[in-house]
Amino acid sequence: MVMQQKMGGWGMSSEWPLLKLGDLTVNLDTKRKPVKEADRKSGPYPYYGASGIVDYVNGYIFNGEHLLIAEDGENLRTRQTPIAFRACGKFWVNNHAHIVVGNERASTRYLEYAVLGLDITSYLTGAVMPKLTQGNLNRIEVPCPPREVQDAIVGVLGSLDDRITLLRETNATLEAIAQALFKSWFVDFDPVRAKMEGRPPTGMDEATAALFPDSFEESELDLVPRGWRVIALDEIANYLNGLPLQKFPATGQDDLPVIKIAQLRKGDSVGADMASRNIKPEYIIQNGDVLFSWSGSLEVAIWCGGEGALNQHLFKVTSTNYPKWLYYLWTRHHLEHFRQVAASKATTMGHIQRAHLSGAKVFVPPKEVLLAANTVLQPIIERLIETALQAQTLSTLRDTLLPRLISGQLRLREAEQQVEEALA
Repeated sequence: MVMQQKMGGWGMSSEWPLLKLGDLTVNLDTKRKPVKEADRKSGPYPYYGASGIVDYVNGYIFNGEHLLIAEDGENLRTRQTPIAFRACGKFWVNNHAHIVVGNERASTRYLEYAVLGLDITSYLTGAVMPKLTQGNLNRIEVPCPPREVQDAIVGVLGSLDDRITLLRETNATLEAIAQALFKSWFVDFDPVRAKMEGRPPTGMDEATAALFPDSFEESELDLVPRGWRVIALDEIANYLNGLPLQKFPATGQDDLPVIKIAQLRKGDSVGADMASRNIKPEYIIQNGDVLFSWSGSLEVAIWCGGEGALNQHLFKVTSTNYPKWLYYLWTRHHLEHFRQVAASKATTMGHIQRAHLSGAKVFVPPKEVLLAANTVLQPIIERLIETALQAQTLSTLRDTLLPRLISGQLRLREAEQQVEEALA
């Protein structure tokens, strides 16, 4: 069978045959074993569900490279997260994800990309909760070029994924460094305690160490470094609540993607609703803005997903008096408490109120300490943003190349050149 039909909007023909997924895989669904959360024992092995890792357990039922494909869930339609992903090493899978490996006709990693590039809507059942049965999974038709072409496609797309993974790992490290330094200086007051004990503070030069006091004084909360102030979280930054953007419908001309909690969590606006640009400038989100979802799933992040419109239930956090790292890291510091507050609400969707921002206190040092901290923390935050934007650019390129490569619409050499330029 030769592909002469539209696939996921590709609309290109190819000489590659369309084969059913069931003819390209070995299905291992019968080996899956769900374990209730209460019965799980913590351990080192990932426990996978329909959208990825949901827990870590003390046993495994699979070992090696496998392809997991979501069996049910709204994400099969919305695709806020990948519906297919590889699991490698030792792991456990519940019954919400099909598990397959490629056979002699197709590699497992190629099939991952192939499924991600397909529109599988016609294979789904269930009006309320979408479901992809094993029978329909096996009937999904995918382009099947020769193995050497599959390997070349995987090489092109995989090089992008590998760099994206590296960039995200770099950002996780940068985030950890920033939070550790912030906690040491501004929460645990390690430099002050060191000086009280007659020790030189670690990780700083003498000039910086001299800026910290060698004693504490009473405050409304507890002992704080002498000369430091205790103020409310909403005094160091402005928390601007978003708009009910359904009141600003898209016009079809220069519209903005609506940034909701779902977009904040996944870090991009792909598939987002659209709204008119006819809103006040302060409600337009730019790369580098700090966003805080105060309802439902409480998250704090530095947005790097492109221009968008600020939806209700999200705060855009800004300040004219304090650096970004200070209000970002202080908001993150209070996030777990805010989540506990939201969880205690007797409503269907937990949330916090502005009073909770006022009740959350922060410690602010004298200007000279703030400036010294700024020389260390501002470059980290700037690199976080730069690295996230690089990852976003590569993700966009990968998502552009993927369907064109799988369909045969784009020549491999042309794709390789684009990737080489992007990775240079």
